[in-house]
Amino acid sequence: MPREHRSVRADAVPGAPRDAPSQGAETAAETGATAFDRLRPRLRLRIRPADREVLWLYLLTRVGLWTTAYCTRWMFPDDKGSHYAARSLSSWERWDWWHYLHIAQQGYFPDGTGPWTAGWDNREAFFPGFPFLLRAVHTVVPSWAAAGLLISLVAGGVAVLALARIARLHLPHAHAGQRAVLFFLVSPCAVFLAAGYTEALFLALALPAWLAAQRLDWRLAAVLTCLATTVRVSGLFLAAAIGVHFLVTARTAAHWRRVPWLALPALPPFLHSWYLHAHTADWMAWKHAEERGWYRDFHAPWEAWANTWHAAFGHSQATGYALMCQAELLTMVVGVVLCGLLLWRRRWAEAAYIALSLWALGTSYWYTSVPRATLLWWPLWTGLAAWSLRSPRVKTAYLAVVAPLMAVFAVTFLSGRWAG
Repeated sequence: MPREHRSVRADAVPGAPRDAPSQGAETAAETGATAFDRLRPRLRLRIRPADREVLWLYLLTRVGLWTTAYCTRWMFPDDKGSHYAARSLSSWERWDWWHYLHIAQQGYFPDGTGPWTAGWDNREAFFPGFPFLLRAVHTVVPSWAAAGLLISLVAGGVAVLALARIARLHLPHAHAGQRAVLFFLVSPCAVFLAAGYTEALFLALALPAWLAAQRLDWRLAAVLTCLATTVRVSGLFLAAAIGVHFLVTARTAAHWRRVPWLALPALPPFLHSWYLHAHTADWMAWKHAEERGWYRDFHAPWEAWANTWHAAFGHSQATGYALMCQAELLTMVVGVVLCGLLLWRRRWAEAAYIALSLWALGTSYWYTSVPRATLLWWPLWTGLAAWSLRSPRVKTAYLAVVAPLMAVFAVTFLSGRWAG
């Protein structure tokens, strides 16, 4: 992991990236232009040559995934004796997609059904941001599956541009952004960025929010993080990280007057809990749905590790599920190492984000969806980029060892044989 770039002016805010406004610039806000006005040129969505390279890489990997989806329809039909491939978008209609679709079509409690109904699908565990946007896009795009794919396609493009810019904030290298995006897009669980899932949409909001926080635009950061919390509860972890960054960089009275904005991201989870309480009389209905459906009731971290280890190596589960548990364990180790490196580098805000994510994922009965969560760990991708720029063999090793796992995960997911 790289140390923060230090070629800032002597009067710059300690701990801020090299292009963050100085204390003098912050004080100037009291006499004239607001922080947003001063940063408007930097936040403008101009596509530079480096951004075009990133988007080209993004489109190439999308073509690769769509080609894989086409092939899996023919190689793995639902009826093994069929002479016909499945429907064109059926490969993307898997697992969590059905929860988002049902919420978009029916709402959370259709016709008085709910947790008290036999066979309930625990849909209240999912936050409303993606399903509501899916419903809105469906008014223009007739196919629900195509609407979900379109959301992820556009959101993924925004996310990779933001990730590249985050990498360039800290790494003084012409190819830093492209390298971080490359590692991100060929990571094992990158197929979820293309599917009608929440990862791409969350990152399209969370990564620009982090960029805004790095530039000390707390209002924009708060608004974007607020939108991110409508999509995933992970938005609260981002809000906490931005809060830590605020405390680290706070130096002036004008700075501290932005504190109320930091509470804004808590509003969507509160409203979601309030809505669920009105129907279930349970303020934590979304959490209890996770416990019922995915064994995410609280356990000590060592218990979660032991249970996952037993599932992975104790021959108590089918081989496919055991392999997924092995991936969960490996990814948890990667997360702990990443958090430790961030603490060592004194990148307190990013360390807080990773630590909260690990705590949420590592205190259930056993680990679930930890590899998917790596997509949300932007310090991992910027850190790998920094490492590979210092040691060129890292890129070769990553592409040779890790990239093939993406193909395995993609085929497993798209063929409906996902075991996790």
